[in-house]
Amino acid sequence: MAMTSEERAARAAEFALSKKAEDVISMELKGLTSTCDYFVIATGTSDVQVKAIADAVVEGLTEMGEKPWHVEGSEGKRWILVDYVDVVVHVFNEEARDYYQLERLWGDAPTR
Repeated sequence: MAMTSEERAARAAEFALSKKAEDVISMELKGLTSTCDYFVIATGTSDVQVKAIADAVVEGLTEMGEKPWHVEGSEGKRWILVDYVDVVVHVFNEEARDYYQLERLWGDAPTR
């Protein structure tokens, strides 16, 4: 049976934390946008860690039968976006997360 978007977001956060991601949050966007149900946002302290976090999310969810629809940013490693359609995982380095401030942009969204 396929995961719900809430379960997928929770698992993505767990996989990010398994690589010692910092400031991991899940934002529920249902009712605020039609683009997706959840953002999961995580920070890595180096380019290597940003990639390791994104890889852990992709590998972990793939093992559970959940393959990403699209992944981008792997080359630059400042911001890697992993798109599962209803859940979008954003893995930032500290500078990029401060610059884009997705939490502020989507400030009305409940967070976990």
